[in-house]
Amino acid sequence: MKIRAMRSLRRFENLGESVIALFERVSDFVSLVGATFMAVLRGPFPFSLCVEQFHVLVIRSAPLVFVTATSTGAVMALQFGYGMERFGGKLYVPTIVSISIVRVLGPVFTCLMLAGRAGAGVAAELGGMKVSQQVDALRALGSDPVRKLVLPRVVALTLGAPLLTLLADILGIVGGMVVSTSALGISSSLYLEKAYSAISLADICVGTGKTVAFGMFIGFLGCFNGLRTKDGTAGIGFSTTQAVVLGSIVIMVGDVLFTKLSFLFGW
Repeated sequence: MKIRAMRSLRRFENLGESVIALFERVSDFVSLVGATFMAVLRGPFPFSLCVEQFHVLVIRSAPLVFVTATSTGAVMALQFGYGMERFGGKLYVPTIVSISIVRVLGPVFTCLMLAGRAGAGVAAELGGMKVSQQVDALRALGSDPVRKLVLPRVVALTLGAPLLTLLADILGIVGGMVVSTSALGISSSLYLEKAYSAISLADICVGTGKTVAFGMFIGFLGCFNGLRTKDGTAGIGFSTTQAVVLGSIVIMVGDVLFTKLSFLFGW
């Protein structure tokens, strides 16, 4: 009985430690977010660093995002085309593909690619700087690591995610059009006409608007995990994995919440 009681007590202790560690991580993350917004207000704003990070994190991620979007639109058109052809609904393919790409698949896949490439890159870069004590050197020199390292990356991903999403939406619809004209016998003019009539301004705003929040979270999670890196090179790998996993979870769960709210408010 005593051994069983000690094991139960140990389980409660482990649970309590896990809960405390979770609250500490959440508190540190909120502190980082607050410090970043305060850095914006204190000025001066690091425009040159933001432009540099926009090129590194967003523009260099564009080929991966565009290939993913184009192939997604092509696969959707092919799958729905052959599936609905049996029921005489082939002409609904442009409508289904365009709405699905603009509202859900374009934003989600774009941000997942950003989380996998840019979020991991941010975590690895800042993790290397943390392990090599470059972050401590910045503080010793009187520079604010949040202003120099976190703010430019968060701003670049916050602005870059919706821009990449808009371009990915266009390429996804074009990919569906190529398959529809070549394999399904739907003319390009008819495809574009139906796609244009199916998409509303609300669809574009809902699909693109949520990527602002997704891009911001990708930046914060990458910076947060990178700056908390310890245990050398093994810690860099762990921080990178954490940034990608947490970013992907936030995107998927956030997409469900945004979709529910959009239908709730009739958007």
